[in-house]
Amino acid sequence: MNEFMYSVVKFIIKTGLYGFYKRIEIKGLKHVPTKKPVMFLPNHQSALMDVLLIATDCNRKPYFLTRADVFKGRFLKRIFTYFQMMPIYRIRDGRNSLSNNNKIFNACAKVLGNGNALVIFPEANHNLRRRVRPLSKGFTRIIIRSLELYPNLDIQLVPVGLNYKNATHFPDRVSVHYGKPISAKLFFDPNDYAQTSKAIKEQVTTALQKLTTHIEDDDNYESLVGRLEYEGIDFTDPIATNNWVKTYSSSGISNRSSNSSSENRGKGSFRFFLYLLNLPVYLLWKYWMKPKVPEAEFMGTFKFAFGLLGYPVYLCLLFLILVNMVSVKMAIFILAIQVVVSLCLTKYVLR
Repeated sequence: MNEFMYSVVKFIIKTGLYGFYKRIEIKGLKHVPTKKPVMFLPNHQSALMDVLLIATDCNRKPYFLTRADVFKGRFLKRIFTYFQMMPIYRIRDGRNSLSNNNKIFNACAKVLGNGNALVIFPEANHNLRRRVRPLSKGFTRIIIRSLELYPNLDIQLVPVGLNYKNATHFPDRVSVHYGKPISAKLFFDPNDYAQTSKAIKEQVTTALQKLTTHIEDDDNYESLVGRLEYEGIDFTDPIATNNWVKTYSSSGISNRSSNSSSENRGKGSFRFFLYLLNLPVYLLWKYWMKPKVPEAEFMGTFKFAFGLLGYPVYLCLLFLILVNMVSVKMAIFILAIQVVVSLCLTKYVLR
């Protein structure tokens, strides 16, 4: 891969992320091994945003396992391959396509065997509910295949907790917590692959439940979330949030509505001003792009992609209009003020 181009794209994405989110907090990067094969194992809530947040700040240049259906078309396949993404086939892609995973598992084993890093979402699906879902055996099959081919390989499993305040809203806050690495070979039994898979899944599940909010109580899930929102609990702090979850679960849950609506009303005038400054972008999003979002888990991804691509175009068009009305220096000054005010509203005013 062209290192320069990769670095440029990474810089653009990272800059966009730090402009899109009110705050990004990264914790535990010291746990990420720099000279050993690493398998990053994050929880999965917000589609492509989960991938980008890890790719830009994990201190490695990882490969990714991605759902196979996005590789349709020669152009997209070349793009995803360029950025070290490999397809993983699911039953919905057709039962016959599952045999292709053997080739992918071998490719993943080679990635790890060469001392590189791999990102795979062990839940095998995305969902906005604040809990760690049952882990798929797919990632353990890759581990077992890797240790079959490279018996002395010391694969470091790094659980990653992604914590969004509200993944569908803008601007949002997010924290990424990297857990302590788990050595896969300590749990590898060449005579009992089922036990190997079970032991590894238990270790990763336990770690993930500490690195992100985990509300196991399904019957009272909505009530618990409502209570946490009412109390203003910071969902980007998984340790504190999980302690509150335990407290409410043991003491009972009172019926209280969230105070988020009153908070939003208090910031309504500032939000209106932000939309007014960027009215064409806002209208295009609301009436053209937003209706195309297939499900809530993709809302953050579509907002980010639309802003990253659409906002620069808007600024260029605005500049062309302004230079026909005022001097070039004045046009640049007006645009600079517009960008700074929009960024300040996003970072320091809106909630």
